[in-house]
Amino acid sequence: MASRIDQELNVSQTALGLRAYRQELLASNIANGDTPNFKARDIDFKSSLNAALGGSAATQLPLAQTAAGHLPASGGNRYGAALQYRTDYQSSVDGNTVNMDVERGAFAENALHMEALLSFVRDKFKDLNAAVQP
Repeated sequence: MASRIDQELNVSQTALGLRAYRQELLASNIANGDTPNFKARDIDFKSSLNAALGGSAATQLPLAQTAAGHLPASGGNRYGAALQYRTDYQSSVDGNTVNMDVERGAFAENALHMEALLSFVRDKFKDLNAAVQP
């Protein structure tokens, strides 16, 4: 029974994890808005979700272990999400690429998507609870 529930919620769980990861990235961009030479980062949610669910994964270069004492590379980014640098709309003197309007908009949009996913999961659990009630 638990495996059936896991199958039903796998996409939602992965999507929520990716949304949370993107929220962390966007919050980091906002927090470093005044840091010289900071480059704003983000992920492409659609391709990251597709890769995390076993679809066409983004091609990543493997790290080479050039010495026996090197630790093996593990995972890298969560869910296999490829970090991308945000396009610089207006250059700044200190080399920072954070545009606060873009970051705040992306943060708010991502938060709304997270709320919608949480509502979907909540409704799914209500349906499952109703199904097991006598």
